[in-house]
Amino acid sequence: MSWAIEEKGYSQRRACGLIGVAPKTYRYASTRGDDAAVRVRLRGLAGERRRFGYRRLLILLRREGLTLNHKKLFRLDWEERLSVRRRGGRKRALGTRAPAAVPQEPNQRWSLDFVSDTLDDGRRFRILVVVDDCTRECLALVVDTSLSGRRVARELDRIIVGRGKPLMIVSDNGTELTSHAILRWQEERAVEWHYIAPGKPQQNGFVESLNGRLRDECLNEHLFRCLTAARTLIEAWRVDYNTCRPHTSLGGLTPNAFATRPKQDQNQNRL
Repeated sequence: MSWAIEEKGYSQRRACGLIGVAPKTYRYASTRGDDAAVRVRLRGLAGERRRFGYRRLLILLRREGLTLNHKKLFRLDWEERLSVRRRGGRKRALGTRAPAAVPQEPNQRWSLDFVSDTLDDGRRFRILVVVDDCTRECLALVVDTSLSGRRVARELDRIIVGRGKPLMIVSDNGTELTSHAILRWQEERAVEWHYIAPGKPQQNGFVESLNGRLRDECLNEHLFRCLTAARTLIEAWRVDYNTCRPHTSLGGLTPNAFATRPKQDQNQNRL
């Protein structure tokens, strides 16, 4: 349209009429600001938290006092090309899934699982993951090349010293978790131990969800030179997960913040 006005000498009204645009629309000048400060901070946060989507970034920005709604942040996130690319995964069978009941008190139920990874020289190591199903707190990420049933029992005792004893523990049927050491431990501590059905990891969904976040946000983001470096980085991620990372199923609170709220407020914050 500008070409018709400038090159052909058409009036603005005639040029607008030829292409079916109202003159007011042509003359409209946007008054929207460029949101430069928000964009700079958004890029900074996205660089620090490369696997966070715009919803979690919005929670972090609001913590810093910035007021904006999710639609605007989605637009800025898209314009800055900060969208998180979904990593591919194996196909899973479809079917009905019965949701696990959510415990209403801390220490009612803990979940355990193992995650494996490698150092940059190819050596494998394992991580024992322990989570409180009520508060979603990651209670431990124990890193070592070998984690026997006796070692698992010692780590559970260490957690109990600082936190108290759980009523129930849920895990799969791995050899470490069905060993004589674990069977003796649960009998001596009077802790109920529930084993999920073989091939049904969805029955242990809380720790499986944490495993996914650990893999996506920590293990896939770092190369570990040695076991000491792996322990340091993974423990730092655990502390950040409990104290800084917003948890969407807890209404945007961190697990530690959720755990310290009164019980009635906890029920209101659950999604």
